[in-house]
Amino acid sequence: MTGAADSIPGAPGPARRLIDTVAWVHLRDGTVLGARTRGKELFYIPGGKRHAGESDEQTLLREVEEELTVAIVPGTAVHMGTYEAPVDADTPEVVVRMACYTGDYRGTLAAAGEIEEIRRLTYADRDLVPPVDRLVFDELHAEGRLP
Repeated sequence: MTGAADSIPGAPGPARRLIDTVAWVHLRDGTVLGARTRGKELFYIPGGKRHAGESDEQTLLREVEEELTVAIVPGTAVHMGTYEAPVDADTPEVVVRMACYTGDYRGTLAAAGEIEEIRRLTYADRDLVPPVDRLVFDELHAEGRLP
């Protein structure tokens, strides 16, 4: 999940930047689908940054098709929460906001575009995802949906 960031007005200290993203949480059999970008170590919940003027659903449909070769069925996307966390420990001034959705899909999941690998992740894999994704893992674990 990369992209343009906007300044967060009134933030104390160094200028803070916000990366606005949308993600597809695909839960199955107590696992979450994760994607790893070519050349990166961490997996992330599939999705990406919003283009100017796009709604959450438009971003979700476009990003999932680009990364995973499947189509989210329009009208099935359900917002499950929005999460914010620093992009990583070394850059706390850059915050990722991730609007997460579930939804049905058509097609066969496959890595595409910038994605090198897709994999089913369990809660034990929590350290393999970035901080904002860990918040999703923690919530799903607390709900008993990601044992």
